[in-house]
Amino acid sequence: MKIRRCSFNQCPLIFLLSAIMLRVAPLDSVSAACELSVVDRKKLYNYSLVSPIQKFPHGALSEDGFYKVAANGSVVWFQICNGMIFNHDAPRCFDCSDCGGPLHCGMQCSALVANDVGGYPVCTAIGHASGINISIADKKNPHSGVIVKMSSVNQEVDGKKVNCSLTVTVLCDYSGAQGPHILERSGACDYATVLRHPSGCAKVVYIHGRGWVWFGIFVILMFSLLGGYLLAGTVYRYFVLGVHGIDAIPNLEFWANLPHRTQSFFASQVRKFRGPSEGSRSSYSPVNF
Repeated sequence: MKIRRCSFNQCPLIFLLSAIMLRVAPLDSVSAACELSVVDRKKLYNYSLVSPIQKFPHGALSEDGFYKVAANGSVVWFQICNGMIFNHDAPRCFDCSDCGGPLHCGMQCSALVANDVGGYPVCTAIGHASGINISIADKKNPHSGVIVKMSSVNQEVDGKKVNCSLTVTVLCDYSGAQGPHILERSGACDYATVLRHPSGCAKVVYIHGRGWVWFGIFVILMFSLLGGYLLAGTVYRYFVLGVHGIDAIPNLEFWANLPHRTQSFFASQVRKFRGPSEGSRSSYSPVNF
């Protein structure tokens, strides 16, 4: 199985332009991280979570600017393949130093979690746009969906520096978008959730005639070498040997006779396979004078 990492322009919100400018990573580079191509059994599976599809002009991106899911006292905000934008329901929590600070909390990361600490919500960035990785959800069934993992390093949790992450499984669902509804936590700062979306369905391209592709490459290579030989030989004969005009072409006599030689070769092969024509004379047939 081969994976190539093989872009998207998000519709801007004018009144939040100042917050958008605070993002660290360029949009195009972030979007490229959410494109994936997988070759399996002569099929090419193409995923693009940010490409527009029917009823979803921004792909799997939330049109609200973020997704939100809560469980067991934790609240997670995230955006697929991009930074978050809040025009409502913005996080209200302390610290938020690695994701926009108190004034722009959530604006400079792709995933944020709020946990209750002593009765106060404390926010921690668990994913940044520059730390996004995408992979196949099920290698035995490449069409089932993809896994998007966002990460953030050196976050302080319970007085310790740890690496945090949010894993979002985007499952293929042609019926529409559903979720996220569940939130799981493992370790000190690793979270996981599931999202069902049509963008999680791959576009499948069937690959045929791989041998003909290699043959085409071979033919192109041979013609390129031949062209290079003729060009180099002509330049050498013109500037070094002082041969001008059509005679500057190397082995001119051979190339001039090549069509005739080719025709004679194929004609002889045709006569060999067809045999003597009906009514033709044998070399020993009597001749009447």
